[in-house]
Amino acid sequence: MSEEFRISKDSLGEVKVPSAAYWGAQTQRAIHNFPISGLRLPRRFIRAQGIIKWAAAKANREAGALEASVASAIMKAADEVIDGSWDSQFVVDVYQAGAGTSQNMNANEVIASRAQELLGGKRGDVGVVHPNDQVNMAQSTNDTIHVAIHIAGAEAVVHDLLPTIDEAIAVLDLKAGQWMPVVKSGRTHLQDAVPMRLGQEIGGYAGALRYWRQSLANRCERLYAIGLGGNAVGTGINAHPRYKALATLAVAEKTGLPFKQPDNMFTFIQNLDAVLEVSGTLRGLATAVGKIANDLRLLSSGPRTGIAELRLPAVQPGSSIMPGKVNPVMAEMMNMICYQVIGNDATIQSAVAGAQLELNVMMPVAAFNFLHEINILANGLKAFTEFALVGLEADVERVTGFVEMNTALATALNPYIGYDKAAVVAKAAFAEGKTVRQIVREQNLLDENRLNEALNLEKMTEPKD
Repeated sequence: MSEEFRISKDSLGEVKVPSAAYWGAQTQRAIHNFPISGLRLPRRFIRAQGIIKWAAAKANREAGALEASVASAIMKAADEVIDGSWDSQFVVDVYQAGAGTSQNMNANEVIASRAQELLGGKRGDVGVVHPNDQVNMAQSTNDTIHVAIHIAGAEAVVHDLLPTIDEAIAVLDLKAGQWMPVVKSGRTHLQDAVPMRLGQEIGGYAGALRYWRQSLANRCERLYAIGLGGNAVGTGINAHPRYKALATLAVAEKTGLPFKQPDNMFTFIQNLDAVLEVSGTLRGLATAVGKIANDLRLLSSGPRTGIAELRLPAVQPGSSIMPGKVNPVMAEMMNMICYQVIGNDATIQSAVAGAQLELNVMMPVAAFNFLHEINILANGLKAFTEFALVGLEADVERVTGFVEMNTALATALNPYIGYDKAAVVAKAAFAEGKTVRQIVREQNLLDENRLNEALNLEKMTEPKD
């Protein structure tokens, strides 16, 4: 046998494993069986697996079920996994064995092998630290993979996505305040509508993000319920009676987040309800962000033949053939992310619907899509804020010029001359290329004082309580 490989064993027999690898037979079989996409579960998920194995070893030690020296070695190896030292050793494809058994065993084998080294043994040996008996003690794939999704998702939302949303809201609020004095033409059905303030329009964007931010924070609390100790079907077979509470407390300690036991362990093991709920909220956030990106593309269209009321920062050339062309690339990037999130949510919905009896075996694909949508929303919105929103400018002269030519100003004449006459004024203004104000004067429909009262643009934009 070449020194490049060692022999590892599992219940099916012997397997050749690269000598340098920390994984063992079951991971090697997964590499062989699932050469599908080259995609792996992300850093957040691997970190969460490390947290679970750390918490399990700590709980089992405190319960007296695991020898202290072995527990300490497992915890140290798990800490290295948490810190990212062994990411290269997590090699199982996203599309793998149902429920994520291969992913769980990948973590068990890597941590066991590293703990074995820390205790003076050889990499890959299982004589002192066994991947199933010690690292996976009181656990099952069925509870740990599900719990890893919750831990990874909660950490990603709390530490990555929510702060990024807050940054975007802060920038939009600043722009809204800056542009509140600027009166512009509103648009409905993509046609001219009654006036509003540019600050009101931008403030509407901030309000939409604030709505979904609050909704996401509320829904994220569902992820704090984790069923460690439920084991295979929820009964906690082979787990020490104190394990469940101790392991849950250890996860909360390690993450600083308020993880707790679920109200019903069997419901937790059977379903991915919290993941579905949070993903649906992410879809809502993506829809709102996509609308904002689309609006900014439209309002910055031009620069000569479009609306061009706003100017997005020029961050790169826009065409390989048209010199000087600059495109709204950050908004386009954001749109693509939003569409991807909507697609991810559809995959998650289907995966959640795939639950049968005591388990949902579609957890790996749900985990990948869930964490991917959080990651791209956080990264995309951060870039969109930095490279588009912060430098967003308004062409105030163009904005105010548009509003005076808006024939929808005739709406304000309704209380003075009635809807029918106001409609005649609007049509005449459009046909003759004049303003509503000019037509009213020409037709002597109102004296100057009442005309100025009716067409007071600032007053029109003040919401009536």
